[in-house]
Amino acid sequence: MSRETPNGSRDSGKLPSFKRSRFRKKKEMPGGLWVMCPDCKNVQYKKEVEGLHKVCPECNFHFELGAPERITKHLDPGSFEEMFADLESLDPLEFKAKTSYRDRLAAAKKKTGLQEACVVGRGLIENKPLIFGVTDPRFMRGSMGSVVGEKIALAAEAAAAERLPFVFVSGSGGGARMDEGILSLMQMAKTSAALAKLHEAGMPFISVLTHPTMGGAMASFAALGDVMIAEPKALLGFAGPGVVKNTIKAELPKGFQTSEFLLEHGMIDMIVNRQDLRGRLSQLLSYLCKGTAA
Repeated sequence: MSRETPNGSRDSGKLPSFKRSRFRKKKEMPGGLWVMCPDCKNVQYKKEVEGLHKVCPECNFHFELGAPERITKHLDPGSFEEMFADLESLDPLEFKAKTSYRDRLAAAKKKTGLQEACVVGRGLIENKPLIFGVTDPRFMRGSMGSVVGEKIALAAEAAAAERLPFVFVSGSGGGARMDEGILSLMQMAKTSAALAKLHEAGMPFISVLTHPTMGGAMASFAALGDVMIAEPKALLGFAGPGVVKNTIKAELPKGFQTSEFLLEHGMIDMIVNRQDLRGRLSQLLSYLCKGTAA
């Protein structure tokens, strides 16, 4: 129904479109579009970060990658053949804290689609054959239980038997998996012994350290590479910096336990950006495997 206005015109009683728009419900911003960098704390557009191999465009911090992503990014397409895929952890101690170890394993499997935190197999990097392995930080922080240690040891033995180089990408932020007690701790010695046999066979082991690699992993197989490579700004060490600081009751040097700090002090050989890693590994394999069957 219209009405007459003071100037004699007719008014329909409806608000003009530009006024009606003020009362429309504001559209919600879709979730999952942004991600905060753990290093610089700036919020980044998720698609931009993913387009840079999950690297922060502002500070060059390298976000964690799962095992399937590592295999896709570093190996030739379709060349990976998984080995020992049927191995999975049991619960020998029937360990239970807030939740049981069995339940935690089931949750990790559901979350990642993996049977364990470690994936190993044969593959190619620019047509160069190798044994390749990786720990997935999404699976109980990539911690080393009996199956993770067994897979690494079997992969090293396969590399020695087949005269192939062994490249392992470690993201074991959880160290040794204490839910398995001594069965977990003994994997430090077992993986180290298997890598010693690989060295005796004259085949190279290249260790790639990513954020974070800590605890029993860093105290064993991860630190035994013939060539030690790290991604930028990765946290690498045994005990965390907070634990070390509280133990020795002293201020730690700036950047303590980062890739850059360890390179400066001779612990690692080089720092390589993720987008350059595949090419660098190819160069190293060409050099280290010259004159071998590989």
